[in-house]
Amino acid sequence: MSDKKLALITGGSRGIGKAIALELAKAGYDIVINYAGNIEAAQKTVEEIKNLNVSAEAYKFDVSNQSEVDENIAKIIEKYGRIDVLINNAGITRDDLFIRMTEEKWNAVINTNLNSAFYVTKPVVKLMMKQRFGSIVNTTSVVGVYGNVGQANYSAAKAGLIGFTKSLAKELGARNIRVNAVAPGFIATDMTKDLANIDEYLKLISLRRLGEAEDVARAVKFLAVDADYITGQVLEVDGGMII
Repeated sequence: MSDKKLALITGGSRGIGKAIALELAKAGYDIVINYAGNIEAAQKTVEEIKNLNVSAEAYKFDVSNQSEVDENIAKIIEKYGRIDVLINNAGITRDDLFIRMTEEKWNAVINTNLNSAFYVTKPVVKLMMKQRFGSIVNTTSVVGVYGNVGQANYSAAKAGLIGFTKSLAKELGARNIRVNAVAPGFIATDMTKDLANIDEYLKLISLRRLGEAEDVARAVKFLAVDADYITGQVLEVDGGMII
């Protein structure tokens, strides 16, 4: 096993995932990111991480495909011998009013946003149990707590992650494995850049601005690295949108 701690971030090539990867790299972690298809973005992120004097590597696989996950997690474990931090961050949206929502849109979001956490976490937890240490942070959302019009699929998946987080925290605490979640509000990313009526959303936010990916990344780093006596919690990073 290497002496250098390793963090694995799914959906780590862009947006919040990239910001998390950079934040953990600043904390001295070697980084492995997963990406789905944009190799240019993944390579650029890897180079930015390496500039922080840690090692970095990108693995392309579909987190909603269990066989691909198992194959690639096995490769990562074989190469590095350890995974100290896991960030389940991969996610997509397929918004529509429920009455118009297709099965395809429902399943795509549930598979990528919720089932993927099961697929990725299971082999990682087996390793963490042998290590007798580890930290997992799941990226959920405030809509997983409060719901949102046109996002029944996304809200259901993110609410599922909250239950997943709390259950795992209870199961794994005795093995010195902490499990927490962050619940971002409206963050300036590719997912939110096309939001209609943005001024109306800003009126709901106490700080009167969208969050930045770095705001979420700092919260994740706190939970993953610094919060030794915190587990089973959901930290809302929403600028005071829900008070």
